[in-house]
Amino acid sequence: MAFTRATGKHRRPSRAVRVGANAAGVATLAATGVVAGLASPALASGGDHSPQVEDTGLTQAVVMSNDVADSIGAQADTQQHAAQVAAAKAKAEAEAKAKAEAAKKRAEEAKRKADAERAAKAKAARDEERRRLNAFVLPVDGSYVSTGYKASSGLWSSGSHTGVDFHAGQGSSVHAVGAGTVVEAGWGGAYGNNVVIKMNDGTYTQYGHLSSIGVSVGQTVTPGQQIALSGATGNVTGPHLHFEARTSPEYGSDIDPVAYLRAHGVSL
Repeated sequence: MAFTRATGKHRRPSRAVRVGANAAGVATLAATGVVAGLASPALASGGDHSPQVEDTGLTQAVVMSNDVADSIGAQADTQQHAAQVAAAKAKAEAEAKAKAEAAKKRAEEAKRKADAERAAKAKAARDEERRRLNAFVLPVDGSYVSTGYKASSGLWSSGSHTGVDFHAGQGSSVHAVGAGTVVEAGWGGAYGNNVVIKMNDGTYTQYGHLSSIGVSVGQTVTPGQQIALSGATGNVTGPHLHFEARTSPEYGSDIDPVAYLRAHGVSL
């Protein structure tokens, strides 16, 4: 018997209908846990584990086997783990960099502090040295004035005392009262053995009747430095130190030695 068809025209579904059917088929496969996609000749080549092709009547859907799905899941896990490792590495590197920068800042701060402390100590040392060089002391430690300035007596050619006498036994240590340069060291006539120092402030000091001299002309001295030993050389009646202060090296330019020392901070 010949196969007959119903009368009327038969047309294929429109493109919109086919696309809708494809979408419905894929959604159905996804809902049942089966991932589908367009089949390729390679996937349709067969084999026990090859994707199986199902004819939907509209297009072909590729149904993946459990092994393929597991492989994709494992690849996703590997990629996620790699991303986590990379993120952890980046975080560790960032933390290490931050720690290094913090350590560098601490080291720089410590260096600045050490430099500041060294500078402060150096300045303090310079200030102390300046103070020491500008300081004045008694010419004989713990001594006192035994004969005052301008005292009258026939013992002095001028008729009055041009300096002061400090009590000092034979061989007592005689010190420079301040910083200066020795301009005379030797015999001074009535002064006996004497030393004259040009002070840094431009004045002059004289030390007479010495038993011995420990400095030479041109030598610089500092406050309190020993320059000689006291004695009884020259025009004297006994051992002591004759001390004068002058505005110039010339005889007759003398000034009150006690006032001079007090003006420079010496108590006596």
